[in-house]
Amino acid sequence: MEKPPVQPYIILFIGVLSISTSAIFVKLAGDAPAAMIAFYRLAIAVGIMAPYVLWKHFDEIKQTNKKDWVLAILSGVFLAFHFILWFESLNYTTVASSVVLVALQPVFAFMGTYLFFKERFTVGAILSLVITLTGSVIIGWGDFQISGTALFGDLLALLGAITVTGYFLLGQNLRKRQSIMTYTFIAYGMAAATLLLYNLALDYSFTGYDGDQWLIFLGLAIIPTFFGHTLFNWTLKWLSTSTISMAVLVEPIGASILAYWILDEVITWTQWLGGSIVIFGLMMFILSTMKKVKPKFTHETNRR
Repeated sequence: MEKPPVQPYIILFIGVLSISTSAIFVKLAGDAPAAMIAFYRLAIAVGIMAPYVLWKHFDEIKQTNKKDWVLAILSGVFLAFHFILWFESLNYTTVASSVVLVALQPVFAFMGTYLFFKERFTVGAILSLVITLTGSVIIGWGDFQISGTALFGDLLALLGAITVTGYFLLGQNLRKRQSIMTYTFIAYGMAAATLLLYNLALDYSFTGYDGDQWLIFLGLAIIPTFFGHTLFNWTLKWLSTSTISMAVLVEPIGASILAYWILDEVITWTQWLGGSIVIFGLMMFILSTMKKVKPKFTHETNRR
């Protein structure tokens, strides 16, 4: 194997830090609707990708058959509603609770493979599922003590984890026949189109945002999307998917620290306890399933 030009673990650290900013950007976007924030994140990302993808992968896009276009559209719809639900959850609950609960996506993905692809649970996977569920209940119970709206935000975050799982499972099928750049470009494009229609249906304004909000939209499109997702893809050449999957579990910690510094969000003892249990359970889950089911990491990181 060739020697990497840069230490992969440094790049991995930058990637984790980058995806940790996503929830912070959403919070800083102020009164902009969640669906509009999601639309501009993806629309700008697609616009940045378009020249390169259309130059290098246009023939591959033309060869996409009708079945794959249907899958791509469905994948984009799931991704669009993932962003709507997750971003909306941040209007009701804290960054710490929201990001930890969205991090449960690998668990829902494995449950999906069990239902649709007949994968079997190991004893370790079942135990880790019980642990993560316990941590989630502790977070929800603690947030309910604060307010009912915080619990509502937690439920939205969980729905966000479920919808991104739909995106992930559909993407698994597409990625067998498409390059990562083509798949990402089409999926992001379909998601942006879905969000465009959603925002039009709700009569949200596409203009009228101040300069800071436009910078936030641009920041979301570049930092967590490209400096997170793209750098993770780069590290896959030198690091295992399990190593990267473990590193992503640092995202809730990074996001919570940034929320404390930037947003003055205080983390309650139930969020600390529940979040720690969830992250521990997810670590156990990855370790117990990585030999049985290799994680498709490139799809998991698309959501951030």
